Amino acid sequence: MIITLLRHMDRSTFRLLLAVVDAREAIFRRDVPEDVEFIDLKCFRVRYALPKISRLIWQRRPDVVFSTLGHLNLALAMIRPFLPNGIRYVARETNVVSEVIPRYRRPSIWRWAYRRFYNRFDTVVCQSRDMRDDLVTNFSLPAGKSIVIHNPVDMERIQGMVAQPLFTGIERAESDDGSRIINLVAAGRLVPQKGFDLLINALALCRNPRLRLTVLGEGPLCGELKSLALKKGVNSQVCFAGFQKNPYPFFAQADAFVLSSRFEGFPNVVLEALACGTPVIATPAPGGVREILEGVEGCVLAESVTAEGLAKVIGNLNKAKPTTMFADAIHPYVIQKIMGKYQLALLGSP
Repeated sequence: MIITLLRHMDRSTFRLLLAVVDAREAIFRRDVPEDVEFIDLKCFRVRYALPKISRLIWQRRPDVVFSTLGHLNLALAMIRPFLPNGIRYVARETNVVSEVIPRYRRPSIWRWAYRRFYNRFDTVVCQSRDMRDDLVTNFSLPAGKSIVIHNPVDMERIQGMVAQPLFTGIERAESDDGSRIINLVAAGRLVPQKGFDLLINALALCRNPRLRLTVLGEGPLCGELKSLALKKGVNSQVCFAGFQKNPYPFFAQADAFVLSSRFEGFPNVVLEALACGTPVIATPAPGGVREILEGVEGCVLAESVTAEGLAKVIGNLNKAKPTTMFADAIHPYVIQKIMGKYQLALLGSP
């Protein structure tokens, strides 16, 4: 997301500097545009980076500080009185906060901190209406300091990457009974939020040997999810393909993309799947999923964020993949529209 913003920001208005807490596993480091100054703070955790961030802001005195990632945003809000005046501070929230906080230690302290400090930002960019409503209603963020800007989809880049020759491992063969294989793909970090356990359980509930699932991503639950697939008897139907820097050929060759999340901020991956011409099956997770998919022909929202809800809609996936590129669904999120909104938010323009 940040790389996309950096690539398309108006250079006649902005001079750009990107500071990262820890660049040791910076997969997209080479994608940072050459004219963007890059600073690695070389810290293992956000709290260790705060003195360096503060020093950097005092040294450079930028016009705008733009931060993303909830706990980094909160840390900056807390230390703002010790930072230079005359700088515009803008935060981009990444999740529906009420969904995330219960998973932290001492959630009551986190709730208090969000209510106490988040209003120190000049503007908080929310990726979805759910996210904004949550911050305003549950964390006392003034409505005038919040703005909804959806994440952009870079159609030109995605379609160029789809065209790259790449063996994906997606099966096109027939099953043992001669019927066509139905290929599903899912992508994301292997963590509880993304609900891959729900998806594997749903696959087992379907009891359909024609179904194949390719999971793209890495994370701490990898071993647990592989064990679950084995326990549920679907390990031969599930391929864990690991992290893929170019996931788009996987999306394009699948019959459907499945989003099994328990909650989201704004699921870029859904827009990316649609940009590849692939229909989406999704849980009704809080945070932007409905905003994208409701009313999009060929895409289906499950009735609940459960394995049973997913199994029901996956079980009805029998038709051939549509040929549409979902242009109408993607149009509100094209890069040109979204960049204009971001630039106005950073400049403080109405």
